[in-house]
Amino acid sequence: MIDHKTAPYAALVLRTALAIMFLAHGFTKVFVFTLPGTAQFFSSVGFPGWMAYPVAGAEVFGGLFLLIGLYPRLVAAALLPVLIGASTVHLANGWSFGNANGGWEYPVFLIAAALVQVLMGDGAFALKRSPRFAD
Repeated sequence: MIDHKTAPYAALVLRTALAIMFLAHGFTKVFVFTLPGTAQFFSSVGFPGWMAYPVAGAEVFGGLFLLIGLYPRLVAAALLPVLIGASTVHLANGWSFGNANGGWEYPVFLIAAALVQVLMGDGAFALKRSPRFAD
């Protein structure tokens, strides 16, 4: 049974956590590794280097949109390919962050969290609500 009084706040907490995670990863790509450095890393793991630029942009702007509540369900859905791509980098490393180069559990958990956001809804205090899937 879903508590309809608290569910919007649960979705808000989830949305905020996802936003902070996307912002942290996007800003790390931009300011710590730099975009050329991130492009080099992308190339080293089999992705086209140029993909670093749209991925970093998607993480930063997607994180901002989630944080302020601009179409959160749609943004979470749109960011799923980024998370799926990130998980493929870690699949061969096995389960657990303690493995060399990190495990796959964190990006796969983030996929689940983004899917929950898509299914649960925008949450409380969203500026622009996403279209509903069904009534």
